Parts: sequence; structure tokens; C-alpha cells
Amino acid sequence: QAHLVESGGGLVQAGGSLRLSCTASGRVFSTYAMGWFRQAPGKEREFVAAISGTTDTPYYEDSVKGRFTVFRVTVENTMYLQMNSLKPEDTAVYYCAAAPNDYQVQVGQCDYWGQGTQVTVSS
Repeated sequence: QAHLVESGGGLVQAGGSLRLSCTASGRVFSTYAMGWFRQAPGKEREFVAAISGTTDTPYYEDSVKGRFTVFRVTVENTMYLQMNSLKPEDTAVYYCAAAPNDYQVQVGQCDYWGQGTQVTVSS
């Protein structure tokens, strides 16, 4: 059973930055595409960003392009989401997830999910 552990959420003012981390087991990290999703109160979960498990190609939802950066540190088995220029509309619970390929992770067809971490951006 894979185990994804997120950390790094918190409260930040608009325009500020946060870095989320997601640590996975070695088997998942080395073979799966990994991604970030978020769910705001009363809204459906949405894709935020992902990174290929084979090529490290990043993918982003349009509203976060230029503000968020997803990257992996192999020796740590950890994926990060650097979030800059945060806006109140970025407020949500952020989840990391892992899927067998780049397509499946972007559409949320993920085999493994983390427990979520709250990000709150005040105006």
C-alpha cells in the first residue's frame, strides 16, 4: 500500500508564497506520475499541476501557470509545489496523488491519494 504524505499548508496573505511537499514510497515515486489537486468548499476537486514519472515534464492548470512550479527531488522521494503570488481563490485543501501515467494523473484517475493539506490565502 503506497503512502503519500503532504505537508506545507498554512495561512498566507495574498501575494505571498507557500511550498507544499508530498513524500511517497520509493516504488511509487520512481514509477508513477504525480500530481496536485485542490478542493475548495462547495466546489469539485480540480487538477492543479502534475509531473511525469519518466520525463519530469510538468503540467499546469491554466490559472496557476506562471505562479506555481511543480518539481521532484528524487533522493528525497518528494514532489513539491512552489506557490507564488497566491490569490484568495487559491484557498482550498490541496491533495497529492499518483497515477500510472501522465494522462491519468491529469484527469484524476489516480491510484493513490494523500490526506490533504489546507491552504488559506487571506485578502
